[in-house]
Amino acid sequence: MTIGTYEANLAGAGLRIGIVQSRFNEDVCHGLLASALAELMHLGVQDEDVLHVSVPGALEIPLALQKMADTGQFDALIAIGAVIRGETYHFELVSNEVGAGITRVGLDSGLPIANAVLTTENDEQAEARMEIKGADAARVAVEMANLSLALAELASALDDDDEVID
Repeated sequence: MTIGTYEANLAGAGLRIGIVQSRFNEDVCHGLLASALAELMHLGVQDEDVLHVSVPGALEIPLALQKMADTGQFDALIAIGAVIRGETYHFELVSNEVGAGITRVGLDSGLPIANAVLTTENDEQAEARMEIKGADAARVAVEMANLSLALAELASALDDDDEVID
């Protein structure tokens, strides 16, 4: 038996990436963005193929992602934000709703979304993770965009093979 395998593809040339960034916890979010952009460029994504938008806070990220997905202009999206625990239940509410919203947009649209919304106990944890998480999100976006495109081509090829010729 021969099993087909798809190898991870981190070639970003020609991919169109959208980024939604929260402005709340601004320093951490700027660090996440800088790291993600640097990694996208390293992977071959061109500046002109990236669109960055900012929103007031983390709860606004899913709606912006949805609107971007609806355009059909992107191969993948990246969500950037930082939710840092405070003294109230608000942390749990925001963390859970943002995560669920991002997942829902990705599943509803079929568009890969890399989630780089940090949820940490304090500023120090967020600062320690921002560079790694931003770069990781860029790699996830490129890899999943390439996988989605490859699977779409596979589905198209299978559909072509199943056509009945009169």
